[in-house]
Amino acid sequence: MRLLIAIVSLCYSLSAAAWWNDEWSQRMEITVDTTATGANVATPLNDVPVLVRLHAGNFPQFLSIGDNGADFRFIAGDDLTPLRHHVERLDITSEMAYVWVRMPAVAPQNADGSFFLYFGNPEAPRGDDAGGTWDVNTVAAFHFSQTAGLPVDSTAYATPVASGQIFPNPASLIGTGATLSGSEPLVLGPAPQLVPNAETGWTFETWIRLNGLPTEPVVLLDVPGTAGPGLSISLSDTGLAARLGDAEVTSFTPLNAANWHHVALVLNAEGLQLFLDGKQVGGAPAEATGLGDTVYVGGDATGGGLLAADLDELRISNIARSPDWIAFAASVQGTANNQVLRYGLNVGPEGGPKKMGSFGIIFQNVFGVPEAWVEQLVIILCGVMMLAAAAIMFLKSIDLARAAGATRKFLVAYSGLGLKRGEDDLDALYAARKQFGDSPLWRVYHVGIDEIRKRVSPSVGAQSAGVDTKAMASVRAAMDATMVREGQRLSSKLVLLTIAISGGPFIGLFGTVVGVMVTFAAIAATGDVNIAAIAPGMAAALLATVAGLGVAIPALFGYNYLSSRVKDQLADMRVFADELVARFNEQYGA
Repeated sequence: MRLLIAIVSLCYSLSAAAWWNDEWSQRMEITVDTTATGANVATPLNDVPVLVRLHAGNFPQFLSIGDNGADFRFIAGDDLTPLRHHVERLDITSEMAYVWVRMPAVAPQNADGSFFLYFGNPEAPRGDDAGGTWDVNTVAAFHFSQTAGLPVDSTAYATPVASGQIFPNPASLIGTGATLSGSEPLVLGPAPQLVPNAETGWTFETWIRLNGLPTEPVVLLDVPGTAGPGLSISLSDTGLAARLGDAEVTSFTPLNAANWHHVALVLNAEGLQLFLDGKQVGGAPAEATGLGDTVYVGGDATGGGLLAADLDELRISNIARSPDWIAFAASVQGTANNQVLRYGLNVGPEGGPKKMGSFGIIFQNVFGVPEAWVEQLVIILCGVMMLAAAAIMFLKSIDLARAAGATRKFLVAYSGLGLKRGEDDLDALYAARKQFGDSPLWRVYHVGIDEIRKRVSPSVGAQSAGVDTKAMASVRAAMDATMVREGQRLSSKLVLLTIAISGGPFIGLFGTVVGVMVTFAAIAATGDVNIAAIAPGMAAALLATVAGLGVAIPALFGYNYLSSRVKDQLADMRVFADELVARFNEQYGA
């Protein structure tokens, strides 16, 4: 344990060797993994937008940040160069944020490329720069984060949207997305920056989730030609297809209607390249000439091929993006984001955890101090006891629930025995072990039938003589013995809960007393009696008592609940045994 803490402390010290700005009190390191375990990038990438997903699991400081992330600052790995970014969505209530950061360079096959998120400056002005987040070649980027109206381009080009009918989708892949109604396409432009260029190339990419697989082809993208065939992407239940003039690229990989898919089309000097989920699925030679400055999404220019689907992150670039660019975009934006980006711990300028909270300080003073080995042992022992008690309560709850269920079924079946006059069917359930074997009542019944059968001779005369009072008392004694054994079985291992209830607080108290003794001994040795020196050690010592109570309180509740369930089963057995003996006397008594 001490070795682990020393390693973590060393890492903190190394990571805090530099600090970008002292006005910011906290930072978090974010590592970009471009190896095969991450994005698997083979060539260098420049000016790449990276999606940073923050949530309670990797960023517990949502309540301490500025309004809508105003104090967010992203700094390159050199801890000197600010990176342009903008917040797409930040929800304090649900503790979730989506932030786009422009990375100047992404190195291939690198597991240690990193940058920093600085925060913790309530006086900081907003640092968002949506237009600067995109490179000059990104001519349109739509987040669909607007709650009403047509979508707005977040690039510096401000590419217009002429018309379309979309609805906000709050539960999209990245923040709020859009749902195409299927009644008309989304029309981008006209704008000169949208015209595909044969020399520099052109790229279209978006995320799509279908509302069911279309049996007839529908249009995802249509760029009409000014004097000839246009450029289009269509899809059906068989897969994707892209066309430019006579050139056609077809993918026979069907899209899963329940999942989000990244679809990209690249027009370059070699022709068309079609991508699905970051992987190229087809290509064909083609030449881009005479294409227009208007882009239709979710239908063609004539209003045909209308598409009803969910969209998110639609982008258009006036250059041909590389296959690695497309693969990286699909990885860093999609569900594989946590494999590409690794989020480190929040630290302060000193290198240690910053504003870790009261319990963080207490744990640091227990497991970070070699002298607190007694408290460490006590807390670990209490943890083991807690796990054992939890396992017992869980398994015993299942066992008692199974017994109660079997008992209910048995009582229903038993209540129907002997209803038909003249039928001797009281032992009809004797062989139903598979059905009622978990019921303690059935086991009492089984023993009772066994004892009756031993005392009833197969001869007619013996049957007519019946079972006398002494024999019936023996039957009752055998059933009572079975009830005792069943009670012991139902109550087995509950004694361990009583040990946890009574022993946990005393073990915790032992650790507390020793911790207080060590604290006062340190005060006597150093002569330092200020509250700052006393409080952490005292709080750490009291943590042992908290651990003991953490064992005892759940065990107490669990023991009382399980004991009541056992008592119910015992009461049912006593009542049932009395009823069964009465029926034996009625049917077999002398």
